[in-house]
Amino acid sequence: MPHFNLSFDMRAPEFGAPIATLYAEALDMVQYCDSRGMDYVTVMEHHGTKDNYLPTPFVLGAAVAARSKKMRIALGAVILPLHNPVEVAEQIAVLDLISNGRVDVVFGAGYVKSEFDMFRVSLHDRAKALDIGVPLIQRALSGERFNADGREVFIRPLSTQKPHPPFFMGGGVAATARRAARFGTGLWPLSPDIIPLYREECAKLGRTPGRVIFNIGWIHVTDDPERTWSQVAPHVLHVAQAYAELTEGASSSSPFAGMNDIEAVRAAGIYRVVTPEECIKLSAEADKIGADFGLAPIIAGLDPKIGWESLELFHNKVLPHIERSA
Repeated sequence: MPHFNLSFDMRAPEFGAPIATLYAEALDMVQYCDSRGMDYVTVMEHHGTKDNYLPTPFVLGAAVAARSKKMRIALGAVILPLHNPVEVAEQIAVLDLISNGRVDVVFGAGYVKSEFDMFRVSLHDRAKALDIGVPLIQRALSGERFNADGREVFIRPLSTQKPHPPFFMGGGVAATARRAARFGTGLWPLSPDIIPLYREECAKLGRTPGRVIFNIGWIHVTDDPERTWSQVAPHVLHVAQAYAELTEGASSSSPFAGMNDIEAVRAAGIYRVVTPEECIKLSAEADKIGADFGLAPIIAGLDPKIGWESLELFHNKVLPHIERSA
């Protein structure tokens, strides 16, 4: 059966629910879903957006760890070129200790020029930053004391998971797949197109491929899809247009490009509003291709009451049926 995750980027546009309400409700949702069999929570990273996108996944990840006991916590993705890899290694270790070994880390290259400018990092150096940073973090969290770039690196404390938490390379281009194979990490692709390349590269290097996590999109469960679409449409359209805006001028393309109205978003299937029965069928389809499900119950400031309705239907009418079938 597929894995199911809660997705929080914490966007809070002006037309949505208050930002403080969204953070409080997100943590309540984490606690609720943790006690009912949800597999993992994904928290994300972007900087300097007008709609308050989450900039600190480690901070929210620690709050998630405090409000849960079983769900894994996926940092997806940490934009590594914007940060000192030694500090990132330390944060990974402490968060893994806080969560009792429930952390997965996705490293991304980043693509938004304004973010790199704000951090005084060259966008053109991002590949080099990954090639230096990921191996450094792997070595540091393995407990080694070593010299790198003329400095001694020694990390303590170490993470609960040994030699370190599961690492993934996140992205949608061929370089992502090649880098994941070279570093011996799993893959978190933006599309399934690069998965075969990842496996080919692992075979060339004589390595067993790591875990591949591919999310088919966001699911919202309801007994009345048309009514719910009218409620969620402004929020879903905002996300599509905001992501498209972030990728303007970037070397990587956005799956949201050209989605100028809600009908285009609906047709793309990136966000799906489905009945419990439709969700069960969709789960079987996802299982066949090895994909996961994502639920974004407060997407772009959506009224948390609407998000709670979706979560409760999922846990009461969908998940029990899927578990029995499995």
